[in-house]
Amino acid sequence: MKLFLYVLTQVCITLVSVCGIYILTGLTGMFSLGSAAFMAIGAYVSGLLVLKAGLNMYAAFAAAIIFSVGIGYVIGFPIVRLRRDYISLVTLGFGESIAQLILLLSQFTGGAFGLIGVPRRVNVWFTLISAVIVIAITAFFKTSKFGRQCIAVKSDELAAQAMGINASRVKMTAFLMSCALTSFAGCLYAFYVGYVGPTDFGWKKSADWVIMVFFGGVNSLTGSIFGGAFLTFLPQYMQALNKYRYIVYAVLVLIILNFKPNGVFGEWELSPRNLKRLFSPKKNRREDV
Repeated sequence: MKLFLYVLTQVCITLVSVCGIYILTGLTGMFSLGSAAFMAIGAYVSGLLVLKAGLNMYAAFAAAIIFSVGIGYVIGFPIVRLRRDYISLVTLGFGESIAQLILLLSQFTGGAFGLIGVPRRVNVWFTLISAVIVIAITAFFKTSKFGRQCIAVKSDELAAQAMGINASRVKMTAFLMSCALTSFAGCLYAFYVGYVGPTDFGWKKSADWVIMVFFGGVNSLTGSIFGGAFLTFLPQYMQALNKYRYIVYAVLVLIILNFKPNGVFGEWELSPRNLKRLFSPKKNRREDV
């Protein structure tokens, strides 16, 4: 039971981050290999504010997210004007620089030993409720006017601009939302585990999130949630696979790209209308069409 609750908590924290990646990549089409750096910022800043400044957990969470968004704005201002392939390279460099900065500021962050003694005030129910709220916000964002603008920018940026959409503003907003969500995931992680280490937030974690989104379906929030839950649950619950996680991921991605290029769910979303059509007789489906 303890193992199940631990795995469920890790899944919920991952889903918060995956929602951020879905907004950035699934909706807007930008690829980031440095998103985990914002998770590190959220974890370290919130932990330090509680340990050193004596703030309560909720105030520390809010301050850490605001700080991460501020850093994201500074980084994102030039990034959103770059081509998509350059964005991944720049964010990769940013992520590695944050990792080095954590080691350099060892008097505050604990350096290679990590930040020890963070109060363990987050439990499985807190992370579960947080994940549900974040997923609901992401779903609302997708169906909103701004979400449709993101999809337009992803499909054809020049055409979107010709229609009067400010592509830079749209991409910046999506980038900042992604920063906020991954930072919040870092806060949850720090106050659940009680320890923050500098090796927990490398570029591989960012790559994991991107793989999860593409595995479930880059155009489907439902698919991204499924991919995040499944690919987190599998190695966590089956420890024998943990050593070969990236081999398993590579094989799964190759299979998906060859047989389901749009991911397991494609563009399908979990909704009452889609469920009704899924379970309705074929005759009724033809009538609906």
